[in-house]
Amino acid sequence: MISKLSSDEVLSFLIIVSLILISARVLGEVFRKFKQPAVIGEILAGILLGPSLMGTISPQLFQDIFTSHNGVPYKAFDGLAQIGIILLMFIAGFEVDLKQIRKQGKQAASISFMGLIFPFALGFGAVWFFYEKIFSTSTAISPSIPAMFFGTALSITALSVIAKILLDMDILRSKIGNLVLTAAMIDDFLGWILFSIIMKLIKPAEESAIWPVTMVFIYTVFILTIGKWLVDKILLIANKFLSIGGLITVAVALCLLSAVYTEYLGVHSIFGAFLMGVAIGDSKFFPERIQSILHQFVINIIAPLFFASIGLRVNFVTNFNIEIVAIILLIACIAKLIGAGIGARMSGLNKNESYAVAFGMNARGSQEIVLGALALQAKIIDEPIFVGLVVMTIVTILMAGPLMKYFLNKNSATISDNNAESKIGVDSLESSAVTG
Repeated sequence: MISKLSSDEVLSFLIIVSLILISARVLGEVFRKFKQPAVIGEILAGILLGPSLMGTISPQLFQDIFTSHNGVPYKAFDGLAQIGIILLMFIAGFEVDLKQIRKQGKQAASISFMGLIFPFALGFGAVWFFYEKIFSTSTAISPSIPAMFFGTALSITALSVIAKILLDMDILRSKIGNLVLTAAMIDDFLGWILFSIIMKLIKPAEESAIWPVTMVFIYTVFILTIGKWLVDKILLIANKFLSIGGLITVAVALCLLSAVYTEYLGVHSIFGAFLMGVAIGDSKFFPERIQSILHQFVINIIAPLFFASIGLRVNFVTNFNIEIVAIILLIACIAKLIGAGIGARMSGLNKNESYAVAFGMNARGSQEIVLGALALQAKIIDEPIFVGLVVMTIVTILMAGPLMKYFLNKNSATISDNNAESKIGVDSLESSAVTG
C-alpha cells in the first residue's frame, strides 16, 4: 500500500521549506550586494538554522521544526534538496562551451592539467601520510579512497564562481578571462569524472568497479558525440511542436533520464545531469534566453534548499578543528597557485598575468561543497574535514577577485611604464638625430 504524508506532516514540510528558502534567499542576496557569491549566504542560513546555532541555543525548537513526526517531513525536504542539486549540476553543464575548449584547448590545457596535478598529488599525499593522525574517518575503508577524494576536491576550480568573478571584473571576454574560464571548464569536467570513479570504488569489494566505470567512460564519450547529435534532433522536434514550457520540460526530462542512468551504474546521479547539461547547452535549439529561464528558477528557488541543507547536516561549531582547517586551506592554496601558475607561464603569459590566472583558478565553490556533502554521506570523510572544505571554499572565493584585480592592475601599470620608457627612448634618439 502506498502511504502519503498526513496533514500535520505536510504542514511541517511546508514550514521547513518556507523557513529555509526565505532565510537562504535573504542571506544570499545580502552577500550578493557585497559582490560575493550568494552560495555563501545560503550555506550560512543552514548553519544558523541547524545544530550549530538553533540546535545549541534552542534545541527544543530545532527538534520541533526538523525532527518532528519521526523526521518524515525533513526526509521529504531532503528529497526536494537532492532534486535541487541534480538540476544545479544540469545548468552547470550549460556553462561548458565545447567550441571554446577546442579553440583555446592547448593554452588552457596546460593551466588546467598543472592546476589539477599539483593539488591532486599534494592532497592525496597529505591524507595518505597523515591519515591516522588527522584525516581518519569512522569507517574501515582503505585510506586510498579518502586520499583520492581529497585530491579531487582540491583540484577542481569552481566554474560558476569564477565566471561570476570575471563578469564582475568585466574581463570575461578578455584573453585572461577566456583562458581562466576554459581551463575551469576542463577542470570541472575531469573532476567529475574522477569523482564518479571514487564513488564507485567505495562499493563493497565483491562488486567490481571496472565494468561500471568503463560504462561511465563509454557513456561520457557517447553523450559528447552521437548523444549530443541525438539530443540536438530531439530539441529540434520539440522546438517545432512545443511551447517554451514544453521545451524546458523535455530538457529536464532528458536531465533526469541521464541522472537515472548514472545512478543505476552506481555513480552519482549528478554526473549524468552534468553530462546532459553539457550536451543540451551546446545545442542551438535550446538558446540562451530559454536556458536563462531554467537557470533563474534553479539558482533562486531550488538550489538554495540544497546549500542551506548542508548547514543542517553538521554542527560547524563542535566540528571546527583549526588544525584541519589550516592544513586544508594551506594545501589547497599552495598546490593550486603553484600548479596553475606554472601552467600559465607554460602557456606564454607573463609573471603578473600568471599570478592573476593562478588566483582565479584557486577559487572553489559549489562543486567542492557538493562533493564534500556526498563524500560525508558516503562516509568517505568525517565532519571536521567537511567543515574544513567548506571554510576553504569560502576563503578562496573571497580572495580570488581582489587578488586577480591587483595583479592585472599591476600588469597594466608595468606595460604602461614600459611603453613610457620606450617612448622616452625613441624621443631621445630623435632628438640626438636632429642635434647631430
